[in-house]
Amino acid sequence: MKPNLAPIVLLAAFTLFAAQAHAESLVDGSIDAGKAKAMTCTACHGAEGNSSIPTWPNIAGQGASYIVAQLNAFKDGTRADPLMAPQAMMLSDEDMRNIAVYFESLPAAAMAVANPATIRKGEALYRGGNADAGIPACLACHGPTGRGNPAANYPAVQGQHATYTAKQLRDYASGGRTSDGKTRMMRDISARLSADDIEALASYVQGLH
Repeated sequence: MKPNLAPIVLLAAFTLFAAQAHAESLVDGSIDAGKAKAMTCTACHGAEGNSSIPTWPNIAGQGASYIVAQLNAFKDGTRADPLMAPQAMMLSDEDMRNIAVYFESLPAAAMAVANPATIRKGEALYRGGNADAGIPACLACHGPTGRGNPAANYPAVQGQHATYTAKQLRDYASGGRTSDGKTRMMRDISARLSADDIEALASYVQGLH
């Protein structure tokens, strides 16, 4: 019997697409203008977009379209945060695009998993999901290495602080974060995750690169 190569072909195609998407930004902006405007961002997100505080996200290498979407969500109140809301309120659409392409141009963080003891559980969920619980594989949207899919506005999760990721999953599960829009995709999936699932996934994606 010939092996079924379809999954391998699809995975290779996705990887090639993701690499191409990251090679050229989908947002029209100025990296130089964004760098100048992003000076205030570095206080929380780090000089190169990688925060030293695990409760604040790394945004280096994040898709520009996703950054713009989140800044708009903070600005219009769709996503609530007492620190980000006032910062976003001061940004014009052009500012957002410039800041987004600047951070997208920076190298993403390379970190180790947060808890080596949960690697197998985290990897199994990320790569295979849990059919019995109705949890799809995370890589379907975020890619095999966590680089995301900018064309579909699915964010990069690789090298993200486990503390931050776990909080976002809990917020989605509770309905405290609703920036997944009408699809409710992240809210519905997160609500099916146990507390242990969330910790294992968050730990695992921190080590993706």
